[in-house]
Amino acid sequence: MPVYAEGEIIVVGGGPAGVAAAVMAARQKKRVILLEQSGALGGSSALCMVAELMNFDDGEHFVSRGFGQEVFDRLGLRITEKRAWFNVRYEALKRVYDDMVTEAGVDVLFYTRLSDVLKENGRISHAILSGPSGPCAIRGDFFIDATGTGLLSSLAGAAYAYGDEEGRTMSATICSLWGGVDFSRKPIDWLHYDQAYADGIFSQYDKVLPGIKRNYREVGVGGGNVGHCFGVDDRDIRSLSRAMLEGRRILSEYESYYKGYVPGCENAVLIKSADFIGIRESRRIVCEYTLTMDSFFAKEPFADEIGRYSYPVDIHPMTPDKAGVVGFSKAISLRHEDGETYSIPYRCLVPKGVDNLLVAGRCIGTDRAMQASTRVIPCCYITGQAAGIAAAVCVENNTPAREADVATIQARLPS
Repeated sequence: MPVYAEGEIIVVGGGPAGVAAAVMAARQKKRVILLEQSGALGGSSALCMVAELMNFDDGEHFVSRGFGQEVFDRLGLRITEKRAWFNVRYEALKRVYDDMVTEAGVDVLFYTRLSDVLKENGRISHAILSGPSGPCAIRGDFFIDATGTGLLSSLAGAAYAYGDEEGRTMSATICSLWGGVDFSRKPIDWLHYDQAYADGIFSQYDKVLPGIKRNYREVGVGGGNVGHCFGVDDRDIRSLSRAMLEGRRILSEYESYYKGYVPGCENAVLIKSADFIGIRESRRIVCEYTLTMDSFFAKEPFADEIGRYSYPVDIHPMTPDKAGVVGFSKAISLRHEDGETYSIPYRCLVPKGVDNLLVAGRCIGTDRAMQASTRVIPCCYITGQAAGIAAAVCVENNTPAREADVATIQARLPS
């Protein structure tokens, strides 16, 4: 098998955590290779067409500092209200990521899908990829798992937790793009849901309806976060395949709903569904520390803190019924007051059992409730940039991740 490329730090996954990790590591003067399965950076925003960036602030302070602040500024965003969410303009976000990795000198390899790793004496030596010309290997000194699914860590032998006590995960969504919407007249999306359900428009009860967002209001186009696929296991090919078929079928029901029941959407048309399903919950890698709900309202920071964030426990419905809606409402009520945040320790980025590996983004070491908060994009910027800087420090000092010089990492983090 040919060794296609070699780098000091290999980042797998080009979503928000992976881009943040790659850029920040490259700024530490390291040779960084960023591997991405598709032809665009952005992860869920680009591939799954997730319509929003969640809050960058805690109601009083900007908390997604550093890389997150740079993205925020380059997109021309402004905070006009507390904990504001921002509708994504997909192409603008992709270009921002393109510019940032190019300026930092990151070697980006698109169309590379991770299939295995080689590991010797507790260290990963190569990532095995499937590429346009067949299998190949990428050699690295240090690796960062920003896959979202925790696949790299799992292939390297790291343990992980998955779902609730029965292995069930929260529902997934195939996001979408809609046109013909008069946003000046459109009310809250779920306002007439019960009537439509009673009329037989929907084949499952699923009233948690984030809705169609005003991404391109001036031309009546918006990103849709509508409809849930239940019981999806993103580790299983058949489960993902069934979900894609089911999700597209469900979207046709929402098209009928919007046209027939929602003012301002009489001429709405479903333009495109995403090519990748939006997975909210996947592997949680077992790390040197597991961030739990005990820390959600804790006042004291961890000694090895690498960032702070504030977002509710956003566990989407587990079942397509009223009980699922009640469960969602109960989880999302766990939220901070203005100015409150939780501390994120470096140790929850360090998988047990692999010396030269860090995790960033959705698959960091948390319990299930905390993953439902840390999984959103502005927090992925926080853990991604910390992983990139930490990997650079470990390479410089030739130390395993668990023995990293935390003080140096903290000193290099943007303030």
